[in-house]
Amino acid sequence: MRGPLATLLAAILLLGGCGTVAGPDAEPAAATLTSARPVLPQRGPFRHTGRGEFRSRTTTVTAARLGSSYRAGCPVGPADLRLVQVTYLGFDGRPHQGELVVARAHAAGMVTVFRRLYEARFPVQRMRTVEQYGSDDDRSMAANNTSAFNCRAVAGGTGWSEHAYGAALDLNPVQNPYVRGTTVEPAAGRAYVDRRDVRTGMVVAGDMVVRAFAGVGWEWGGDFRTLKDYQHFSASGR
Repeated sequence: MRGPLATLLAAILLLGGCGTVAGPDAEPAAATLTSARPVLPQRGPFRHTGRGEFRSRTTTVTAARLGSSYRAGCPVGPADLRLVQVTYLGFDGRPHQGELVVARAHAAGMVTVFRRLYEARFPVQRMRTVEQYGSDDDRSMAANNTSAFNCRAVAGGTGWSEHAYGAALDLNPVQNPYVRGTTVEPAAGRAYVDRRDVRTGMVVAGDMVVRAFAGVGWEWGGDFRTLKDYQHFSASGR
């Protein structure tokens, strides 16, 4: 069938398919990008504009390479840590190579996680080792930097953070802030405290990011009871 009638019928069929709604039991997907190269996309399907394949490399690391993120007396030394380089999709819709330092025992697991995030097109704004921010957690969070090892105390305490063991990672801290009472860190994360308004780079309960980390035995700080650390994943659940 050709002509105006066929065109009209085709248009009706297309419109009828636009109202599909996921059922109540559908698993939540991770927040993804709006368009090919937005400055700060908010929501919607992600369109990968690059052609890069996922690549990873794991190497040993020295005290000199760790810089200010390591010092004598830390609970783990350079021999027990690994530099993990992985491909991630940036907020510009293009592949980038990022770097993380994690404990040797968790290096393979982090490659698995970030391969899944890359394949699912979950965006990460920045991934640099924390000494590039003077090993200052506040500076790293404010830059929306995804990072792992940092020989520091737990927030608000004196004991070692799980980051000091290379067994924790913070993902997109601005979109996934630390929230305790009226305290929100980083400050820009206050725009993302309402977790019902799911936007680009956010991690929400049951989404593919939480499932990817759970697949390698890591737990999510968004499940903490006395506070919410939406950026935080760790091997110990602390």
